[in-house]
Amino acid sequence: MNSTERVHAALRLEQPDRVPVVEFVIDDKVARGAVPGCRDVADCMDRLDMDGVGCGARFEKVSENLDGSYVDEWGVTYMANTEVVAHPIRGPISTLADAKAYTTPTPDAPHRLGPLPDLVSRYKGKRAICFHHRAAFMWSAYLMGIDSILMNFLAEPDTVEVTMDKVLECNMAIVRRAIHTGAEVIILGDDYASNLGPMMSPAIFAHFILPRLKKMIDMIHDEGAFCVKHTDGNIYSILDMIVSAGPDALNPIEPLAGMELKKVKQLVGEQVCLMGNIDCGQLLPHGTAGEVRQAVRQAIADAGSGGGYIVSSSNSFHSSCQPGNLVAMVEAVKRFGRYPLGSFGAA
Repeated sequence: MNSTERVHAALRLEQPDRVPVVEFVIDDKVARGAVPGCRDVADCMDRLDMDGVGCGARFEKVSENLDGSYVDEWGVTYMANTEVVAHPIRGPISTLADAKAYTTPTPDAPHRLGPLPDLVSRYKGKRAICFHHRAAFMWSAYLMGIDSILMNFLAEPDTVEVTMDKVLECNMAIVRRAIHTGAEVIILGDDYASNLGPMMSPAIFAHFILPRLKKMIDMIHDEGAFCVKHTDGNIYSILDMIVSAGPDALNPIEPLAGMELKKVKQLVGEQVCLMGNIDCGQLLPHGTAGEVRQAVRQAIADAGSGGGYIVSSSNSFHSSCQPGNLVAMVEAVKRFGRYPLGSFGAA
């Protein structure tokens, strides 16, 4: 069984030859520390014999400011930093009139899919080809401001609805194009929660977010791809609704947010593949390789039985993570994750 087959089997809740290991985001410095001389992050993943490679959509800067901030094609202002994902500080939508007049980025721009065509040509059939994107919520939050959108769910619902519908239409077109280009696994990265719980009530989630999430996931499946739903935070109160939207996998099962992998496996493991749970808040930046190996071994024991689990970090290998711990995580999967799990994986 090769990497593509292994990932696909896990996403179908089947038992592969071993537990797959996939990482969506690895900081360039971490990748080059883990695999000196690697060509790029995808080459790092390949040379470590990870089971997937991936990238996200590209939205270019349209202007830069003297304070170090910049505006991208969405019209959102970000403060630049050293991480893969910049911090949004201001958006262009404040009123219903703004929302109605707003124009999203062009889905078919030549640069929109980033390095995806190159990854497909390099790795199709060898590694699972992943594409990271979003559905409707988080870019709407960037466009309106996170505090504003949360208040406007109640105060100005029409503004939120118009904004989210435009964002969803744009993002569905981008994702459809990615699938047609060769992406097999779509990771939807809208975050809904903090460590304390969801940012909105279950009722608000059910009205504004769930229907649009389901529409995106249905399209992904209709186009022949898998969907991994990513959301940080403690999501127990909306877990059943997220699963009801039909994703093939749930990520990242964040331990520092109180998400217990074994418990989530018991709750929804027969409905959805689980992916993640290797702590990137404390363990991967500050832990030893031995501690990482033990965490991987425990995660496989908690969620790997019968298939339906993919090892990954609890968010990303950001710049504070130790390169050696990426190597340790992958090596531990190879050691403890082969089926039948037996004395190693079941310990």
